[in-house]
Amino acid sequence: LYTTPANVVKIVHHVSVTFRQMKHVCTVKERLMNQPQHTPASWLSHAAFYQVFPASFADSDNDGIGDIQGITEHLDYIQELGCNALWINPCFASPFRDAGYDISDYTRVAERYGTNEDLENLFAAAHARGMHVLLDLVPGHTSNEHPWFIASGQDKPNLYTDRYIWTDTWISGGDGLPFIGGEMPRNGAYIVNFFAFQPALNYGFAHPSRPWQNAALSDPAINTCNAMLDVMRFWLSRGADGFRVDMADSLVKGDDAGKPATIATWRYMFGQIRGEFPQAAFVAEWGRPEESLQAGFDMDFYLDWRWDGVPNGYNLLLRNTDTPLVHDGDKSYFNADSGASIRPFLAEYEPRLREAERAHGYFNLITCNHDTARVAPRLSPREIKLAYATMLLMPGVPFIYYGDEIGMRYRDLPTHEGAYTRTGSRTPMQWDASVNAGFSGASANALYLPVDGAKDAPTVADQMDDGDSLWHTVHAALQTRHATPAFHPDAAFETLFAADDKRSFVFKRSAEGVSAIVAVNPGRETEIIELPAGDGSDARTITLEVGEPALDGTTLTLPPQSFAVLQ
Repeated sequence: LYTTPANVVKIVHHVSVTFRQMKHVCTVKERLMNQPQHTPASWLSHAAFYQVFPASFADSDNDGIGDIQGITEHLDYIQELGCNALWINPCFASPFRDAGYDISDYTRVAERYGTNEDLENLFAAAHARGMHVLLDLVPGHTSNEHPWFIASGQDKPNLYTDRYIWTDTWISGGDGLPFIGGEMPRNGAYIVNFFAFQPALNYGFAHPSRPWQNAALSDPAINTCNAMLDVMRFWLSRGADGFRVDMADSLVKGDDAGKPATIATWRYMFGQIRGEFPQAAFVAEWGRPEESLQAGFDMDFYLDWRWDGVPNGYNLLLRNTDTPLVHDGDKSYFNADSGASIRPFLAEYEPRLREAERAHGYFNLITCNHDTARVAPRLSPREIKLAYATMLLMPGVPFIYYGDEIGMRYRDLPTHEGAYTRTGSRTPMQWDASVNAGFSGASANALYLPVDGAKDAPTVADQMDDGDSLWHTVHAALQTRHATPAFHPDAAFETLFAADDKRSFVFKRSAEGVSAIVAVNPGRETEIIELPAGDGSDARTITLEVGEPALDGTTLTLPPQSFAVLQ
């Protein structure tokens, strides 16, 4: 009723442009979705990852913050534990308002961590040991101090005008998306992903409905993809072995269920980079392998999700509670007092595992990560032993968060660098009984975060000296994993025992004519399991154990809080 002739022209032009964009995008999507399925990098079939949060792992120059050289100096330790690959959280130039997930230069190592040369030396040192290194790629947003964003926010069009998502006037809202206005000369507001200083890069919209919204895979969106491809090439050509990709499922705005536009966007990028670097590995922070592997990723994680009190599989195993420091009331499977059956986990896990198998990719379990509360002290050392021994022998490629191998504890700390409740999982590595637990020679008040000063704080040195420690359980599980194809990431997985009224869980892994059985009882009572014929003591012996499990014929006795591998 109130539309002016000028506005009618603008609306007709917008509809015409949008129609042409969507027609082009549909053609591109159809072509991308018909690409052949990717086969994961061959080295992943033998990989076990160790995740390093660089600020907190090892400080080589005693400034109080961990660094690249510190990681290089501890490669032998990581390898001795049993890991042959690393994932390093963002180590690039940043204002560090979100611990490096606010990047101001994708192709320069942050000064506090060292230099590009230090990182290239790390790649070379890892490769000399037969190890691989993944960097952390943050494709969805940058810092608002990134030169791309500064240029994009200027009032005159330039090469970066469409690199980020901007509304078309300073007074326009974000069409339901969070936005910031009044910060730049440009007549518009910018869309943000998380914090106000993290402007969203422009990968387009699944269903553009405003003149300022580009379609996914339109020219502006493709240009953003190409810029991110250049970042990948930069590090892959210098020795990186691939990337863990932050929030990989959130590139395209307003995507439909199943993320079809985001999947097509990733397939475009992988279609460009795979031929150049066929052995590069990509693991998605996605949590739904039925989508991420279709997008072309090699691997996906089970993320720590508990939305509105509803746990996913990871939570059902390790953190089925809203109070991460309290043992009582935690209903996770490996809590000895929870009474939980393994069956709810299997109901959530197995459909995702089967989707990963059909896509010829891997669905991975993590011990924890930088966004997740560590399981200690809520779970006891014995409970953690059973959990990690079991999880390290399940399908997929295992990821161990630094310090989890010794049971480092989550601590309730004030927020630092935008971490908030995540701060307590990012504290310095506890190496030994020397000053600052061997992390740094700096004064205590100069440290990135305070070291756990408790008298009973676990250290690597103490646990390596104690043959019954968590460190040795993790080490033994990894050695067992590496010793037989039955524990390769894609080896078959079959549940042999799971019951609603029992605590025990027994599964079989098999590949290349070899099989192994894993059994765990996290509860407080002895349970007796009858194994299928052919899987008893006439064919197998116990080769790894926690507690005193016993095998007599096909009868497996699992005492309270026990674990066994039968080979």
